Amino acid sequence: MSYVATKKVKTTNSAMHTVYINRQYRYWRRRLLYSLIFGYATFYIVRQNFTVATPEMLKDFGCSRSQIGWVFSLFSIIYGVGKFISGAICDRTDARYFMSIGLIGSAVCALCVGFSNSIFVFALLYALNGIFQSMGWPPVSRLMTHWYAPKDLGTRWGLVNASHQFGSIAILMGGSWLLETFGWRSVFIVPAVIALLLAGILFERLRDTPESLGLPSVEEKEGLEVITMHSEEPEITFREIFLEHILPNRALWCVCVANFFVYIIRMGFFNWAPTFLQEAKGASILGSGAQSSLFELTGAFGGILAGWASDQIFKGQRNRTSFYFMIILITLLFLFWKMSGLSQSINTMFLFLMGFFIYGPQTLVGISGAELGSKRAAAAANGLTGTFGYLGGAVSGVGVGKVADLWGWDAVFLFFGICAILGTFFFILNWNQSSQGINRKV
Repeated sequence: MSYVATKKVKTTNSAMHTVYINRQYRYWRRRLLYSLIFGYATFYIVRQNFTVATPEMLKDFGCSRSQIGWVFSLFSIIYGVGKFISGAICDRTDARYFMSIGLIGSAVCALCVGFSNSIFVFALLYALNGIFQSMGWPPVSRLMTHWYAPKDLGTRWGLVNASHQFGSIAILMGGSWLLETFGWRSVFIVPAVIALLLAGILFERLRDTPESLGLPSVEEKEGLEVITMHSEEPEITFREIFLEHILPNRALWCVCVANFFVYIIRMGFFNWAPTFLQEAKGASILGSGAQSSLFELTGAFGGILAGWASDQIFKGQRNRTSFYFMIILITLLFLFWKMSGLSQSINTMFLFLMGFFIYGPQTLVGISGAELGSKRAAAAANGLTGTFGYLGGAVSGVGVGKVADLWGWDAVFLFFGICAILGTFFFILNWNQSSQGINRKV
């Protein structure tokens, strides 16, 4: 990237004005933080309901695991590509409208799925849902990088990122109860109605950037040193996003490839945990839902801790933090694969720990991508990491189903272990990359 000037942002001399600005920032940061947590969690109740319904849909539609896996993969490809496109669009639009429209569209798709009668129709609706789901996270990236300075971003990002685990827990527990009580269609219809109602609340709560409310930018408020790019246009173009912020950014591409392998593991558990627990471990419908939800709960804590550690212990070195998480994950996967005849409680403990150490790197990849792409292209850069992630998810969808059909679940965990080693290697390539102690790019 090239730069033409470096300037120190000046803060206001008015003490009263400073107090007013600080108060407004505190209010809007708090409001946006809880709104994003609840809003993004809601996206997941109209997304992971497919995971809950899969075992019964296999019976109802007479499908193989490989066929269902293709639906997972189709969704992942569309969602992954959509995240980059949505990110590029979101960098040029109001995040409030963008996120709310995405949630409404996703809810409508889920509602229609509840009335579908064939795997073909269901696959089309779930693919369309991928487009609307891709509109969920880019607004979060935009809002977080516009409202928080780098020294605070990791911890807050970890909190908001944990929202998808909260949504997953809600649908895994509530959806399992709906499935057992009313059948698989209710797992789509009820969450869709809830999401439509919450989309209206999300729209009322969110606002876009500090400047849209008449407040100074976060750089001006915090007195950060800012690097100004050649282009002084207030609205970044698609050409600038790709040619200046994305294409020449080697560190960003390393993060993207690492995320590809992380997501093979993450989406493998995300999509297949209830089916695996019922088929390989003899869990009941409610039992598999409960165990899967606890896996997500530990993942939430893993993401929060990883964000905090990358801020406070590793001083912005997101990739180095991810490396340590991945080393522990590799160990856990190997032990789970090799230690046969484990009791149900020990199996559950391994799942909990793997959730913790999978979601740490998954959280940090998002932060790192947004920071490496710069503030002006944060949503696009984060979307690109998501694109690579969900291409990995596409491999995981049909790949896990096919491997499980041909060689069983043990082979699936060997596959996960290989992917974990490859992901760790690409985190090593960014070993010295840090977001703190450097200039903030805008």
